[in-house]
Parts: sequence; C-alpha cells; structure tokens
Amino acid sequence: MAGFVGYCLQSNGVHFPWGIQGQFAGYDLPAVSFGDIAAAGGPADQWDALPTAGKAQILLVIGFLEMYGETSAALEMDGQKHYVRGGK
Repeated sequence: MAGFVGYCLQSNGVHFPWGIQGQFAGYDLPAVSFGDIAAAGGPADQWDALPTAGKAQILLVIGFLEMYGETSAALEMDGQKHYVRGGK
C-alpha cells in the first residue's frame, strides 16, 4: 500500500522542498534538489535521474536490512527460528 501511494505521489510531482545533494565536508558536489529529481518525469525516470551514489546507498541499506533480518541472532531475539532450521 505504501508503494502504491508513493508511486501516485511521485507521478503527480509531489516532492520534498529541500536539497538531496550539495556541498558536504569540503567536497563541492553539484547541487541537486528533490524538485530536480521530480522534474525528470515518472517514477522510473526519477530513478534514472538519481545520482549513482544515492542509488548505491538505497540498495546497500535494503541489502543490509534483508541480511540482518535473516540472521539467527535477530530471529532469536524475536523468539523465532530460521525457516530452513525448523522455524515457520
């Protein structure tokens, strides 16, 4: 449901009013705002307009959360077992 709402919002040009990239820690990066990304078109075009570092950050965070959710320690804290080791 959240994905559907996000897709509808992006398709209609709704975006955050601040910047996504700019000068940081002495590095002079080109200024990119969420408005610049939203002006690229639909959600697929907006993904293409994201800087490569932003895409990498999104994919790495999702990958980390997926790997952490599969670890035995995280499952044991929730009182479960991994599904290939006798869990549900």
